[in-house]
Amino acid sequence: MQKSSVIFIWITIIFSACNTIGETRPNILFVISDDQSFPHTSSYGTTWVNTPGFDRVAQEGLLFNQAYTTNAKCSPSRSSILTGRNSWLLEEATNHVPHFPEKFITFPEVLKDNGYKTGFTGKGWAPGKATKGGKKRDLIGPMYRDIKLNPPADFISNVDYFENFKFFLNEKKEDQAFFFWVGGHEPHRAYEYKVGVNKGNKELEKIEEVPAFWPDSDNVRTDMLDYAFEVEYFDQHLVKIIAELEKRKLLDNTIVVVTSDNGMPFPRIKGQVYPFDNRLPLAIRWGKGIKKQGRIINDYFSFSDFAPTFLDLAGIGEKEHNMAAFSGKSWRNTFDDLPNKNPREYMIIGKERHDVGRENDEGYPVRGIVAGKYFYSQNFKPQRWPAGNPETGYLNTDGSPTKTEILNLRRKGLDSTYWNLAFGKRPQQELYDLETDPQCLKNLALDESYSSIKEKLKNQLIDDLTHQGDPRVLGNGNVFDQYPYSGENVRNFYSRYRGGEKIETHWVNPSDFEQ
Repeated sequence: MQKSSVIFIWITIIFSACNTIGETRPNILFVISDDQSFPHTSSYGTTWVNTPGFDRVAQEGLLFNQAYTTNAKCSPSRSSILTGRNSWLLEEATNHVPHFPEKFITFPEVLKDNGYKTGFTGKGWAPGKATKGGKKRDLIGPMYRDIKLNPPADFISNVDYFENFKFFLNEKKEDQAFFFWVGGHEPHRAYEYKVGVNKGNKELEKIEEVPAFWPDSDNVRTDMLDYAFEVEYFDQHLVKIIAELEKRKLLDNTIVVVTSDNGMPFPRIKGQVYPFDNRLPLAIRWGKGIKKQGRIINDYFSFSDFAPTFLDLAGIGEKEHNMAAFSGKSWRNTFDDLPNKNPREYMIIGKERHDVGRENDEGYPVRGIVAGKYFYSQNFKPQRWPAGNPETGYLNTDGSPTKTEILNLRRKGLDSTYWNLAFGKRPQQELYDLETDPQCLKNLALDESYSSIKEKLKNQLIDDLTHQGDPRVLGNGNVFDQYPYSGENVRNFYSRYRGGEKIETHWVNPSDFEQ
């Protein structure tokens, strides 16, 4: 046999092997809504929200009951997802609207370097700015947002998530594994008022319970149904996306993850640090890779687990990437229906600076621990207002009918209870029994009968954070207040407000600061 023929045969074998690897490596589809709380899917039993897309993923995969973001705000939550690190270990990216540190590599960047085609549609990592060497940096991959639609209601994004995903699939090579991020702008505010009733055919009385930290009124129930309409709208795209993967015979080898970045955009939820704010919906489907489908997982899942899980399942080991040490861990064992190695006994959550409205661009630092039936938290600066200084307009809470009703009740001298729960100052320590008080309304921190539980949780929290190297507990927490906002229009907001300058915070539109 001639030498050239031998070379050709070896090239053919190598090429075929590469194709086989590409076919067996799982695709990854990451579907993330914007501001959706647990338990607001029908899989979790919420009757006033209908989510057939999420439900199918859960029924044919895994449904997680205890999934937590480490920081309940868009930028830091997404930073934790992308890096596999707890929020307080991400320097500037611990804050909202940050400059993303160049030193931290994201798992989509690693996947791309290892042959995956990557991309995203809708909202990616935002709001904030990411650059490398002075040039714009794609933390997730190229953007696919050119295909538009006529949205069914005011304020819903005109990005056609489904059609942009199809365009991405058509563009990739036939045997190339892919990672794609579908980032909904829903149910982020604003909402078309009464869209849930008028276009969604929803009924106010179908809501079984209004959280006790809001007034139970038609106005608030209407607001909740408008939120539900947007949750359902985004889920409809998921239904079409799954059907398209099935049509192309890609579904069974695609890890489909459906979740949210933080809790719903209502007072005392979004941007705060209670389990209701950080606990989020999560379902994962992988036809070829999840054994015993339809299981419910009650172990604690951290958003820092996504990155190590995806790289593990893609066959990319620590020696093949130079990401910083993960805070999270791989869930391969759970997919294989094997015992969870070293399951978490508790979850730590927290925040630093989320929004504007305090002197010197200060944040409201909190760290908390969820352990079994108890939740304990430390508010490190209790002298500060947790949702921004009242005179600036409570900018840490999106404007809404619910918020307006709470403000009006106080302004008219009718009831300050809801205002105090949403916007009032908080004690240094909080402790709640989640079995009897899941909405965290009765603080047990000063109850002597709970002193031993409080001290145990406090010690667990501080010891763990000390081991991690959290600047806040190591005495250097002020560094988080010193990182500048990435947007000039929100820097020194309080000083400019006091100076009488009219200020508009356009940064709430993610496209202003998208990658």
